[in-house]
Amino acid sequence: MNKTADVLTRGLTARHIRFIALGSAIGTGLFYGSAEAINQAGPSVLLAYLIGGAAIYVVLRALGEMAVSDPVSGSFGEYASKHLGPLAGFMTGWTYTFEMVVVCLADVTAFGVYMGLWFPDVPRWIWVLSIIFFIGAINLLHVKVFGEIEFWFSLVKIVAILAMIVGGIAILIFGFGVHDTSTGLTNLWDGGGFFPNGTGGFVACFAIVMFAFGGTEIIGITAGEAEKPERTIPRAINTVPVRIILFYVLTLAVIMAINPWQSIGSAGSPFVQIFQALGIGPAATVLNIVVITAALSAINSDIFGAGRMMYGMAQRGQAPAVMRQVSRNGVPWMTVVIMTITLLVGVLLNYLIPDKVFLIIASIATFATIFVWLMILLSHYRSRRSMNAAETAALKFPVPFWPYGQLITIGFLVFVIVVIAFDADSRVALVVGAVWLALLFLAYRQWVRPGRIEPDEVTNLRAADPA
Repeated sequence: MNKTADVLTRGLTARHIRFIALGSAIGTGLFYGSAEAINQAGPSVLLAYLIGGAAIYVVLRALGEMAVSDPVSGSFGEYASKHLGPLAGFMTGWTYTFEMVVVCLADVTAFGVYMGLWFPDVPRWIWVLSIIFFIGAINLLHVKVFGEIEFWFSLVKIVAILAMIVGGIAILIFGFGVHDTSTGLTNLWDGGGFFPNGTGGFVACFAIVMFAFGGTEIIGITAGEAEKPERTIPRAINTVPVRIILFYVLTLAVIMAINPWQSIGSAGSPFVQIFQALGIGPAATVLNIVVITAALSAINSDIFGAGRMMYGMAQRGQAPAVMRQVSRNGVPWMTVVIMTITLLVGVLLNYLIPDKVFLIIASIATFATIFVWLMILLSHYRSRRSMNAAETAALKFPVPFWPYGQLITIGFLVFVIVVIAFDADSRVALVVGAVWLALLFLAYRQWVRPGRIEPDEVTNLRAADPA
């Protein structure tokens, strides 16, 4: 290991970044969370995904404008420090890391559940332990290896979803299995209408819908290791949100057209139902391969994103200096080791409370995700407000709908937090989130407050990082 140099390697191409971001948003939220969202909102969940997708597009465009102008390691943690102050940057960086750890705990737990289908007699914590070390080893390799593996993981998921869409449309047209072709799209408004559970059900589903889009902000994290970020970042941002919306909305529309929305979730996964309707016998096995790949992809991205964020914070003096250590391959190896060790908590939780882990973890992750998105938008807003006309005109990737799109999206994300507060099942996320932010504030005052790090040291650290 090279413990003197602390410079990341630029090795991620546009293809890598596009699929990293796409893969991070297509996982548990779509394959399983969508069933709960449908049960709450009925067919109107399609509108909720469109609204949520539009909000995430605004967040990514704001992040993209800053990332193209200033492609640094640590990304939005750095931007929050620069435009909102060091305390905001400290809280943003560590909350994103916390988000990735929590989401990763959910994903490794899900992996253990999936493997239980084939090996029911093997304790779940053994699978959790093995996958943590396997993915941790991948992240210690050259960043190009990580990007290539993530590309193929994501490709499997995307091909599977496309197959589901095509297969579902074939069912609707040709009536494979027992499907009645005289129904089809009418299922989207029969049985109570498009809003069968009223406005309340439609509003309540947003907490699940927004959780499903979590992870797309990893595009900003990749900027520090992207080849030609001024080209790769805009391409990724402009294509991924549209594809996500299509995957979510079109897939769920096909599913609800085949089966009345009331039956979804009560007879297994909605994706298994498509395979069964096509007459594919081992539907559960086919889906299990897909969701295992989805879990591997998400774990891979989570460890990458959290590690790079901790590296960026260490560069700013907001994390222990040991996190700046980079291997000969240009990988911040110490942050990968730290993430791997932290995830061993998941092994303990799966050993002690295997039946309750997933629900608790998912609700907490929602709060952290929305907090990070809000900080991205607020950082960008302050950034734009500080620019003169010449600086604004020189932007290579300016946001659309300025400033109204940003202000409306900020208001929408605050609205989602209020929704979480009124839901008894998800309210624990706000309690945990409030405690987490209070602990960060105390930690900042104790160890990282201004004056504890010499300005010259921070300047030297930034100069050593060409990103």
